[in-house]
Order: sequence, then structure tokens, then C-alpha cells
Amino acid sequence: MRNLIALLAATTLAGCVNMAPKHERPALPTAPAYPAEFAGDVTLGQRATDVSWRDFFADPQLEVLITQSIERNRDLAVAVAQIEEARGLYRIQDADRLPTVGASADAARTRGQSLTGVGTDTTNRYSVGVGVTSFELDFWGRVKNLSEAARSQYLATEAAERAFRLALVRDVASTYFASRGAVEQIELAEATVTSRKEGLRIAKRRLDAGVTSALDYRQSETLLTQAETQLASLKLGKAQADNFLAVLTGGPVTGPLPAPLPLVAQGQSPTLTAGLPSDLLVARPDVVAAEEQLRAARANVGAARAAFFPSISLTGNLGFASGSLDNLFSNDGFGWSFGPSITLPIFDFGRNKGNLTVAEARENIAVATYERTVQGAFREVADALAGRRYLADQVEAQERGTLATRQIADLARKRYREGVSTYLEVLDAERNLFAAEQALIELRRAQVDNLVTLYVALGGGLVERP
Repeated sequence: MRNLIALLAATTLAGCVNMAPKHERPALPTAPAYPAEFAGDVTLGQRATDVSWRDFFADPQLEVLITQSIERNRDLAVAVAQIEEARGLYRIQDADRLPTVGASADAARTRGQSLTGVGTDTTNRYSVGVGVTSFELDFWGRVKNLSEAARSQYLATEAAERAFRLALVRDVASTYFASRGAVEQIELAEATVTSRKEGLRIAKRRLDAGVTSALDYRQSETLLTQAETQLASLKLGKAQADNFLAVLTGGPVTGPLPAPLPLVAQGQSPTLTAGLPSDLLVARPDVVAAEEQLRAARANVGAARAAFFPSISLTGNLGFASGSLDNLFSNDGFGWSFGPSITLPIFDFGRNKGNLTVAEARENIAVATYERTVQGAFREVADALAGRRYLADQVEAQERGTLATRQIADLARKRYREGVSTYLEVLDAERNLFAAEQALIELRRAQVDNLVTLYVALGGGLVERP
């Protein structure tokens, strides 16, 4: 009993010394606030982390696709499995902080020469016991720091899975908007091709009647082929976007999909507040993962430092042994053993010093990685805030420009019919109108895509309402 008490006391005292560097977050390597011209009033709007992605996205078809991607995406399944792996490794490492107690039972029957030298004897030997094998007294915190490092690695893996989930939501939405934008551009191109085929037919009739020249006819033909080329290119982009969307969602969606919303209605999402850059330290899972990696690196430094000091281990057991099974648990058969061992590194030819150098270098790498991750998060938010303002200005200006270009095309066609201008003027006006209408659709796609980027960059997308 005294030895058991001594073992428990040693376990309690173990790990009193911690040689790991104290964990402190590095100073924020960014400006204390986002540019006011982009961020606006930080008190207005909702925090992205409080907005469910189902409430942020208004398109019911997109909601179905995101739901399926979370359930069936293969890369996300790998990330979830890696969490279980890291959890298991942490449990294994953390178990080393406590003694491993095992029970044993043995029975042996031997036959050999008699002690008298005449004949042979048969002997029996029975034993049961409980023992502790090579339990390290963690005076210098080596085992504790290894456990802390495994725990931080587990938490970093868990945060990395959340970061991947956010990236998946963003990629599905971005690819979906690219597909919807391509659909609208294809519809415009098909209508343009139909219109220009009719124009070419009229030009052919005018050419045959001698009303117009062959030059005007060939120019009409060129206008048609340009629209047909653009249509084929848009269909290729649509097919590629749909193929990538099928990969992200884990396969084709079974059953009918809800009707999609046009791009112009996709931006009807809650207004988000930018907050402060310091909010990203807890809102962004990639930043959280980088900090946990830093904690793990510092814990490994403590373990490497502890390797320079003596390692003390305890081995002990108690139990009963007897030559007769009936008398196994008698007082005469009770026995115990207890033995400490100490290991002190003397000549390791620089191995421990090399391990410490590696651990310290990895700590420096983790610090730089953390700071780079914070800077990257700040840049993503700042870029998205600037996009929220200036893309809206671009869309508004493009809408006005497209309206003016449409009026110019109408006037050019009227002037040509009245013989005031050549067909070259109509050709330029038609080209400019088609390009302006396509550019407007692309800007609307970029605008809604930027809103998604801002939502994810601010840490939104993890909350999911039923």
C-alpha cells in the first residue's frame, strides 16, 4: 500500500516543470481596421458568423446543391476522416501521462530431474498479479508536452475541416453562378444568332434585288459567324462548369431541382458588417488551425528541451504465486516488487541538440505561417469589401451603357434603312451591343460571386439552421 501511495504521489508531481515556450498570439500583422471607404459603419449589418448559409443564399436550387456537396463530397469525407485519425492519435499520446496497469495470470507444469538426483519430479506453478510497466515520471513535462502537441494537432485538423467546408460552400456557389451566367449569356447569344440569321436572309434578298452591295452582305455574314463562335464558346464554358459542379456535389443530383433565380436576383442576401481584423482570429477556421499548429510546435520545443534531463521510470507489480492452486491466494503466496530506473543522456553525439534545433525552427515556421494566414485573411476581406462597393458601381454604369448602346444600334439600323449611313455603322453598333450585353451579365455574376467571397472570408457559412 505504501508503494501504491508513493506511485500516486509521483504521478501527481510529474509534469510540474514545463519547458515549452509560453503561448502568446503574435502581434496582429495587419492594420487595426479595414479602409473606411470600403468597410463603412462596422455597427451596421449582421455578422457573417451569425448568418446561416441557407439564409444567405436565396436560390433554392443552389441550396439543394450545397446540401448535397456537404453530404457527398469526397474531399470533405477525407477531411472528416482525418479528424478521427487525429483524435485517435491524441488519445494514444495522452494515455502515456498515466500508468498502464495490467493484470496477468500464469500456470506452468514442468517435469525434470529430482533434486535428489534419483528419478524425475513434476512441479506446478500458478501466479496472478497486477503490474505497472515502465511508467515515466514526467518531472520535466516531456510527456505532457507531447500530449499537448497531439491535442493541438487534433484541434488544428478539426479547424482545417471547417475551413474546407467553407471553401466547399464557396466553390459550389461560385461554380453555380458561373453556370447560371453562362445560361443567360447563351440565351442572349442564341437570340442574337436568330436575329442575325434573319438579317442575313434579308441582306441576301436585297443583294439579289440589286438594292445592296456584296460588301454589305458579307458584313452581315461576318456578324452572324461571330455570334455563332461566341455561342459555341459559351456552351463549352457551361459544360465545364456543370462538370466541375458534379464533382463538387459528389455526383448528379437525383430528382427534379427547384427553379433557379436569375443573376439579378441572386444578390438579395443579408447585409454583412465587416467588423475588425481581430475578429478574424476566432471567426476564420484557417486562422484557428494555424494558431493550433503554433501551439503544437511550441509544445514540441518543450518536449525537445526535456530530453536533455534524466528520464525516470517506475516498474512494479504485486500478486500471488503458489505451487498449488488451492493455496494460491494465501498470505504465504503474496509478493510484490518495485523498481525505479533512471536514464541520463551523456554522449548522444548532438542528437538531442539537433532535435531541439528542429523543434525551434518549426516553431519559427509556425509563427510565420500564422502571420501569413492572418495577412491572407485580411487581404481577402479587404478585397471583397472593395469589390462590394466598386462592382456595384460597375454594374450600374454598365446598365446605363448597355441601354445607350441599344439605342445607338436602333438608330444605326434606322439610318441604314433610310440610306443615310452605310452598313458598316450598323455592323459596329451590333457588335458593341452584343459585347455590352454579355459584359453586363458577366459583371452581375462577378458581383454575386464577390458577395459570396466576402461572406466566407468573414467566417460565414458554418452555421446551418434546420
